[in-house]
This record gives sequence, C-alpha cells and structure tokens, in this order.
Amino acid sequence: MTIHQQTDEPATGPGGGLVRLRLAVQYDGTAFHGWARQPRLRTVQDELERGLATVLRTDVDLTVAGRTDAGVHATGQVVHVDVPRGVWADQRAKLVRRLRGVLPTDVAVPQVTEAPPDFDARFGALARHYVYRLTDGPAGPSPLRRADTVAWPRRLDAAAMDLAAGLLLGQHDFAAYCKRRDGATTIRTLLRLAVARQTEDDGSETVRVEASADAFCHSMVRSLVGGLVAVGEGRRPLGWPAGLLARRERASDVPVAPAHGLTLVAVDYPDDAELAARAAVTRARRA
Repeated sequence: MTIHQQTDEPATGPGGGLVRLRLAVQYDGTAFHGWARQPRLRTVQDELERGLATVLRTDVDLTVAGRTDAGVHATGQVVHVDVPRGVWADQRAKLVRRLRGVLPTDVAVPQVTEAPPDFDARFGALARHYVYRLTDGPAGPSPLRRADTVAWPRRLDAAAMDLAAGLLLGQHDFAAYCKRRDGATTIRTLLRLAVARQTEDDGSETVRVEASADAFCHSMVRSLVGGLVAVGEGRRPLGWPAGLLARRERASDVPVAPAHGLTLVAVDYPDDAELAARAAVTRARRA
C-alpha cells in the first residue's frame, strides 16, 4: 500500500484511518547531497523514507521543517508523516529501535511521537535555529569535530563580528544573502544572530555563530556567516553586512561559508491549539 497524501493536508482525526507522526531526526550531512530527494544522488530524505518503508511496510512521503543543503548537518531536524493508524498501533513501541537497525549510521531518529492532525513540520514552525562553527586556531579543529567545524586560516575578531551581526536583526529583504528561487520571497525575520569565541573542553577555541529566524532562504545562513567573516578578518567595516540589505539581488561579493560548519539544532512550534492558525499564516506569507 502506498500513501500519496499532500504534504499540506492534515491526517484524519482521532479514530480515522491515518495518524500523523512527528519524528526527531539527526544526521551527519558529510556524505549527503542535502535533505531533498534527487535522482541518482544520496539524500537524507531518500534514506529515511526507505528505512521507514522497510519497517512500516508502506511507502511514505515526509514533510520536513527545513531542507538543508549538501554537507549541512542536523541535531534538531523535525519531519512529519501520515501512516495508517493500525500500522502505528503495531509499531509504536518498537519503531525507534527498528529504525536504528535499518538506517545508515549517519542518520538517526531518536524519537517518534503522535502529533495532532494540524501539526505541520514545515508551515507550523515558529523559528529555526542554526549553529555555525569555525576555528582559527593553528592546529585546526579537533579530530572529533572535524566534520562540523571549519578550519579558518586567519584570525577572526569575534567581537566585531557580533557587533555587525546585531545590525542585521529584524525583518528585512535578505535577497543579497539568498540564492533566489522562482516565486519564493526573500523577506525573513532574523530573530537572533550572535557571534562568540568559546573555549572547548580540550582547550581549543572556536568561533560560534548562532542564527535564528522564522525561516531561512536558500544559502542564507552560510552567506550571513560569510559576510560576518569578512568583518572578522578586518576586510570590511562593521556596517557592511547590514548595508547589503538595500540590494534586491544576490550580492556576488558575499562569500558563502563552507557547508560542513552548519548544523540545524532546533525548530520551535506553537502550542497544539495554535498549530492550524500558524500554518495558515505561514502559507499565506509564502504565497
């Protein structure tokens, strides 16, 4: 049996034929060509849908909170899927363990819960939270962090980067920092963009960039980091990244930071009673 339910169509209510599941998903993006399925390329969506289909013995279509690019990691990704209620009843107690047995080692599903019919992993989200990690230390990243930390060849002024980041907060058209997609808006509300230098347990130093927004457009976080790094190196003044907001197209002079330094760490959702309203507002805004 195959399910081809539209991703914006809620599951049948309590007692009905389908139940909506919410999955917490983690992955090391190193060997993936991003989240979304692509012909002849290895993606997180393909691996996860294949694993679920094997365990549940039914094809599934996943809806994801944020489509990460090739090489980007996640510790707090969220997806939803609709499955027959009888299948969920049969697999509920053992689904996480069974998925562990069929998924590759660079993908994990630590939690699966039943969600309200109005829950939508994509349109219901209030905010997505990312962390970008760099190290400008002479030894580079720790061997245990080499997959998610970028080795930067020049010393960075984290304090200057943080000041420049503060000027970007709020609702703006981030076209200068986005790879434009036909029909997609580049207006976003940047809730948090902060930079700090921190000492790791092994004594090494990293520069950590935390970015939160209602949503991010394609390559936005990595472009923001690239702009801030230019300030941190002293190549650009503090106001330069914010000055680019006046542009209405991708700024070619903004470097895109390497993908492997970026990790999706969390996604926020409203209370259950507000899920439907939030999804309706988000769909209208995207339209």
